[in-house]
Amino acid sequence: MKYLYPAGHAIDQLSPSLLSLKIARHSPCSVCPSCSGLHPAPGVQVVPDNASNESFLDDLGHYGSDEEEPPTYLEHCACSHSVNEHGANEHEIGTEEFRRRSLVAIRLDELLEDVGKLADFEYTDVDIANLRQRMKLPVSIVAPSHNLSPQQRFKSPLLSSPTSSILSDVPPPNKRRRISFSSLSGDDDDDDEDTPLAARLADSTAAQKAPGKRTAGPAAARLPTNTLPNGRSNGIPEPRVKIEEKLDESQVARLATGVPVDSAEIKTEKAAAVELRKGIIRVTAVENDRQPRSLVILTGLKTLFQKQLPKMPREYIARLVYDSSSKALAIIKRGYKVVGGICFRPFAHRGFAEIVFFATASVDQVKGYGGMLMDHFKAHIRKAYPGMNHFLTYADNYAVGYFEKQGFSKEINLDRSIWAGYIKDYEGGTIMQCTMLPKVDYLDKASITTRQQEAILTKIRQMSRSHIVHRGLPQFQEGAPKDITVEPKDVPGLKESGWSPSMAEKQIKATRSVPVYWRTEDENQPLFPGSGILMRTTRKSPDRLFMERLLRELKNHHQAWPFQLPVNGEEVPDYHTVIEKPMDFLTMEHKLDNNQYSTLDQFITDARLVFDNCRLYNQEGSIYHKCANSVEKFLNDQLKEREKRDG
Repeated sequence: MKYLYPAGHAIDQLSPSLLSLKIARHSPCSVCPSCSGLHPAPGVQVVPDNASNESFLDDLGHYGSDEEEPPTYLEHCACSHSVNEHGANEHEIGTEEFRRRSLVAIRLDELLEDVGKLADFEYTDVDIANLRQRMKLPVSIVAPSHNLSPQQRFKSPLLSSPTSSILSDVPPPNKRRRISFSSLSGDDDDDDEDTPLAARLADSTAAQKAPGKRTAGPAAARLPTNTLPNGRSNGIPEPRVKIEEKLDESQVARLATGVPVDSAEIKTEKAAAVELRKGIIRVTAVENDRQPRSLVILTGLKTLFQKQLPKMPREYIARLVYDSSSKALAIIKRGYKVVGGICFRPFAHRGFAEIVFFATASVDQVKGYGGMLMDHFKAHIRKAYPGMNHFLTYADNYAVGYFEKQGFSKEINLDRSIWAGYIKDYEGGTIMQCTMLPKVDYLDKASITTRQQEAILTKIRQMSRSHIVHRGLPQFQEGAPKDITVEPKDVPGLKESGWSPSMAEKQIKATRSVPVYWRTEDENQPLFPGSGILMRTTRKSPDRLFMERLLRELKNHHQAWPFQLPVNGEEVPDYHTVIEKPMDFLTMEHKLDNNQYSTLDQFITDARLVFDNCRLYNQEGSIYHKCANSVEKFLNDQLKEREKRDG
């Protein structure tokens, strides 16, 4: 016999009967305690309903009759009960609960389809087992319910709150606090403590796995029950005894030095790495070689870039993506669905590559796709273009932080003669550079940093004395006289830390040779008067600190090169005739160092004078005119951010 199973995942395109079938597949039977979900009997074949008609025609010849009825949808479980007994009766559970369970079942089918197991009713994994916990029936209907009325069956509250949204009821299975893989081996899992009490009590009535039957979820999700003298279970779970794992010698040594064991043991893995390992997503290189597969992926990249980069002209994105000189790396999911990509132009003869576009789908940005794609990009460049170790890109203000995390810097160490004229100059962007390290395997970056961290922690454990607590000084206890004199050698623990009297003498000599002042609005006063040591320091105002930082960033701006030095009158004879008050960043730095800016407004006036002079002397549309507009826009953005902070 052959039956069909619905392969669609759009809830609005599935009939109530097909949604009931999806729900029943992942819901335990309310009559049979050992049946964890609707599944076919032995010898019955189930195929997705999107299978080709040719396969059905071939099977007709196999059965020996062309008049055999076409396959129908699976309706009864191997336990002989229908979908209604598997928590899929909309009349009993209500419309809202039916829709919630439908969404969870569709999400489960999507996970099965991602791994090619939609027609495999025996398959399960950690994600699927975890999500199926949301399909468990209320406690009152886990016991045999064929003699109960619908009101008695669903006397307990529904699993979802009426006020909760549909999307919040079905989160991605990867977004949970912790995954314990010990449940795969049948051991007890501490995560059961986070499971709601109703779900744990529902699990407690499930019997041990019978031959030929499936059980819902990992074995650790089931609680043993007390057994009556007649051999039947009374449904009351036995008290659990939590057994602590034994610590090995290395873990005991860590605890002895004050280092928590869990901080070194718990490793979190991002969703992107999990999906890549399971084959849900793939990273593939693509270029316009006129092949259908390449054109499909490039079209997906174009659509992604146009959606995630709305300020970029759509025609410009399409022209660069389909350009034969452009290369790309794409993250594809479920066939050829593009969820992330990077478009670049390699200049192998110049030793660098320009990253033109880089984006990931907004719904997947929290999964770590961006960092994973950048690591694969570096590995791909190293393999495809040996000797190319430099990347350049223009990043907008929102992407600067991301690129800095990926090893990019605003300091351009690559000689300008190598890349100038080869890459496009974008308005409002910050040029950034990344140089690959020859000894780093970027696809194995996580294990490298883990080993480095462990090596550092090992050194710290060897030298750490954080577990040793020294007694306090009696001079600082309550009731002690106010006139306190403490000799350094009498401080407990100071000598053990490596201190010696010679260190104090060196500090005194260094302090005497470098006077430091403390400035107040009224007068200068020594920090330790009468001590024979001049201990004074200088305190800068917030405006002074902001001016120093702003001038430093203005000078480092990639389009600030015309404003660094005063204009040479010999090279530009008529400049001082047109410009009455010349100004440049070097002059501003000199005035700032000599405290000639008493207010921030004076500093901003000189900065704007630099740009006004440039626009006055140079024609509109010239490179100097564009540089002035770009750097002044950066100045205005910094002033707006400061106003928001000061608020």
